[in-house]
Amino acid sequence: MQTDFLSLFGYFASLVIAISMTMNSIVKFRWINLVGAVGFAVYGVLIHAVPVTVLNGFIALVDVYYLVKIYRKKEVFDILEVRSDNKYLLEFLKFHEKDIHRFFPDFSYKPEMNSISFFVLRNLNVAGVFLAHREEKDILYVGLDYVTPEYRDLKNGKFIYSHLRSRFIQDGFKRVVAPVSSKKYEKYLKKLGFKKDKEGKFAKDLVQD
Repeated sequence: MQTDFLSLFGYFASLVIAISMTMNSIVKFRWINLVGAVGFAVYGVLIHAVPVTVLNGFIALVDVYYLVKIYRKKEVFDILEVRSDNKYLLEFLKFHEKDIHRFFPDFSYKPEMNSISFFVLRNLNVAGVFLAHREEKDILYVGLDYVTPEYRDLKNGKFIYSHLRSRFIQDGFKRVVAPVSSKKYEKYLKKLGFKKDKEGKFAKDLVQD
């Protein structure tokens, strides 16, 4: 019975390590790999395998080191505004089309609707793209808020909806509305403070009463 438990525990740790290797996000990779390494270290203790314990304990420490480094790192955010017919924008959307449709299945680029468009830059690296337009008088309607796999840690969203909030308000917007066509995007919006309205869309007030 004990042998079966140890075997299952070892398989579980192996599975976690394998899953970590499939992560595009370095943050997710480090966290999941940490769980797997700790699991293997414990497994090594249980089966009295010192090399397994030492090796995976070391890997766990490395993961912790890099996670602390990542979270303490100060990143510089900025935006690069582009026109709706910008060639790089068009190539970017084409290159990431398959991944974009994972989160926005109904997305279809319509330049005439794209009155607000900019790339989100993190340390001058392109981390995502934001497309929107004015709906009614004071509503910012989001057409696309896409983040590249390497930067999916909510920092892009917090930068857009918190840091750029005053800018949107100056432009006359009081509310942001984002239609949801996937569970993953819905989860992302909820973490950023969006709430579902009567029409089934998610919205966030820029101006507090």
